[in-house]
Amino acid sequence: MFSWLGTDDRRRKDPEVFQTVSDGLKKLYKTKLLPLEEHYKFHEFHSPALEDADFDNKPMVLLVGQYSTGKTTFIRYLLEQDFPGMRIGPEPTTDSFIAVMQGDVEGIVPGNALVVDPKKPFRKLNAFGNAFLNRFVCAQLPNPVLESISVIDTPGILSGEKQRISRGYDFAAVLEWFAERVDRIILLFDAHKLDISDEFSEVIKALKNHEDKMRVVLNKADQIETQQLMRVYGALMWSLGKIVNTPEVIRVYIGSFWSHPLLIPDNRKLFEAEEQDLFRDIQSLPRNAALRKLNDLIKRARLAKVHAYIISSLKKEMPSVFGKDNKKKELINNLGEIYARIEREHQISPGDFPNLRKMQDQLQAQDFSKFQPLKSKLLETVEDMLANDIAQLMVLVRQEESQRPTQMVKGGAFEGTLHGPFGHGYGEGAGEGIDDAEWVVARDKPMYDEIFYTLSPVDGKITGANAKKEMVRSKLPNTVLGKIWKLADIDKDGMLDDEEFALANHLIKVKLEGHELPNELPSHLLPPSKRKITE
Repeated sequence: MFSWLGTDDRRRKDPEVFQTVSDGLKKLYKTKLLPLEEHYKFHEFHSPALEDADFDNKPMVLLVGQYSTGKTTFIRYLLEQDFPGMRIGPEPTTDSFIAVMQGDVEGIVPGNALVVDPKKPFRKLNAFGNAFLNRFVCAQLPNPVLESISVIDTPGILSGEKQRISRGYDFAAVLEWFAERVDRIILLFDAHKLDISDEFSEVIKALKNHEDKMRVVLNKADQIETQQLMRVYGALMWSLGKIVNTPEVIRVYIGSFWSHPLLIPDNRKLFEAEEQDLFRDIQSLPRNAALRKLNDLIKRARLAKVHAYIISSLKKEMPSVFGKDNKKKELINNLGEIYARIEREHQISPGDFPNLRKMQDQLQAQDFSKFQPLKSKLLETVEDMLANDIAQLMVLVRQEESQRPTQMVKGGAFEGTLHGPFGHGYGEGAGEGIDDAEWVVARDKPMYDEIFYTLSPVDGKITGANAKKEMVRSKLPNTVLGKIWKLADIDKDGMLDDEEFALANHLIKVKLEGHELPNELPSHLLPPSKRKITE
């Protein structure tokens, strides 16, 4: 539980108490940000008003890609279960937006019923009309994965006029609506069909304000040889570099996300490592959900502030009686200059401004006489929220995060590689020999003994100085060698006997092969003569 006092008398008398981050965000939005949005018609230009369900819903993952890149199969792979409305095939099969969510009973909720459910975060999709709602459903089913996250399956992006005309609704605008509200956007590419259509490029550009949520999956990578895979990966990065204009390199996961045997198993270890990285990323979403919602609210508040300055500036420039239409055209044409002036006067970052071309198009249909002049109190309230309330709420975010497990998403494909011999990295690196009856280091001990007896042992032990001379031959940095020394010097006497020296060399070998060292020595690596010491 968390509380703080505001600056005005009313809040001093009646301090706000928030049980959760979600409660705090809802209260701050309704009392501080929403009045500013409504006063300057923010919802007509940018994004509909937020509702309680937007703050309460589980983390959502949005899958986007051209047709037959494996989006639906990817969901099936994660859940390890078919879901209602699922269709898989080489042709464009998924023709609807499908929200795959937790439910007690399997079934489909149609779009028109979905947008009137106050518990679901989809009510504002009503604005896209029947053409969209007829192509939007919620697939509900009991599944352990869906207890922590929800997944949005999207129609495959088509090429040519069909993409723009046949759908009957603004596809890119719908995707942008989802992108604002989801926690992760996964772009899927088929390693066999890497060409990015103009329509897909436009969709990616429409999501450009959400690069922090974007991840890329190069799917079906088991169907091509290693050399060809390198070329495909390079071509994908080159193509993305032209579309996603960010200084950072977007994260690309390579693999084959379905439960069939690998066609070309040469890169199995790479695929397993990439899959684990992607799974860890998805598993982190529930833990970071509160922080993501807080971050999105801050982004929204900054945009709402800029929008207020733009609208009030346009209002100020408009004549009171004559020449309104001509002045409106002039202001729209000179909007770039208005942006620059606002940027200078209010020290606002250029990245906080809405897209110039899009804003000009939207202003064409607006009646400037209905715009409101600058109301400082509304802006000061939002400034106070950003400067004080949000900073205080961050403390509660950290508290909630610390109370949650690192990996909250369980079940389905996430369960298969957690434990047992098929767990990621099981029996490799420091885990080699974990199930063997014999001490794994004993295999190479004769070779290590030869070196040991050249280092002038006294009473069966070599000094740290002598051990160091041999260990630095590995060319590993001192920080790593220091950790190996701590792990190998089991009796902590500052010297190594023949078994400890063999263990140190084994750990050096593990590190040189590219594996991580354990923080504590696993029981199977303890030398047989030292096992009583540690009991």
